[in-house]
Amino acid sequence: MKKIFMYFAMSLSLFSCSNNDNEAQAKVEPKDKYQTKNVVLLVVDGPRISETWEAANKENIPNRVSLLSQGVFISNFKNNGTTNTNPGHSAMCSGVYENIKNNGTELPGYPSVMQQWLKFSGADKTKAWVIASKDKLEVLNDCKLADWKGKFQPSVDCGVSGNGSGYREDAVTMANTKDVMKKYSPNMIVINLKDVDSNGHSNNWAGYIKAIKTTDASIKELWDYIQSLPAYKDKTTLIVSNDHGRHIDANGGFAEHGDDCAGCRHIEFFAMGPDFKKNTTISTGNYEQIDIASTIAELLRVPVQYSKGKIIKDAFK
Repeated sequence: MKKIFMYFAMSLSLFSCSNNDNEAQAKVEPKDKYQTKNVVLLVVDGPRISETWEAANKENIPNRVSLLSQGVFISNFKNNGTTNTNPGHSAMCSGVYENIKNNGTELPGYPSVMQQWLKFSGADKTKAWVIASKDKLEVLNDCKLADWKGKFQPSVDCGVSGNGSGYREDAVTMANTKDVMKKYSPNMIVINLKDVDSNGHSNNWAGYIKAIKTTDASIKELWDYIQSLPAYKDKTTLIVSNDHGRHIDANGGFAEHGDDCAGCRHIEFFAMGPDFKKNTTISTGNYEQIDIASTIAELLRVPVQYSKGKIIKDAFK
């Protein structure tokens, strides 16, 4: 009788431990919750939504219109911070709106999702990149916060000084992006394409529209390239957004930006990836620029300490 009681007690104890283990495991988010292993954020610098998704026939973005069958578009996405290049890029990368200097002489105040991912994952710096047509965006690889400054910095390939401006053509940035992807297979890339913004500032309407069309073709080119590489195919999310828009005509027109008019604030969010909905347009949720950092962190299962943004849950399957 004593042996039977001891056996029953041991069995009960084992069952209890097993049950507790299962409960503990249920509370832990699985690492493979998402199929996404890589995230590419492509920032088209400074188009107005009125010349892209809200053009009468969307005639300037035929590739995105076609690719929407594979992805999701948010029609009321906003920049609710400073509508300039460096503050806009910083907000997308850190999840915090800051009015940092726009000339590349001031670091963001908080670490980007890239820095935080590099620390969390222990990955080499070649696994996260900032690749930009503007040299001033090199500041995205660092921040002012003491515990992070100079640490866990992603690799950079930004602009060129040969033409005196520090800027380079988007075709060079696209070629360099492909080279980096093929050589290093980074898990996280932030890309800036500047030609739309440059033509806008030149008050060159024809060049501005041409640049929007060329950038649209570049988005398809990049997506096709992603699907051609074994390290990226079917496990990569591509997010396309803007740092800012441009003035509505009543506020001075397409040549400039930088205020809180609807043209400057209304920006794009278009994305494709294995964990996102397909053929979907979203107009709810009040999503905004700082939400991009939190969403990237969610996809790559990395905790972010500083982001004020929310996860764009409506985009997920």
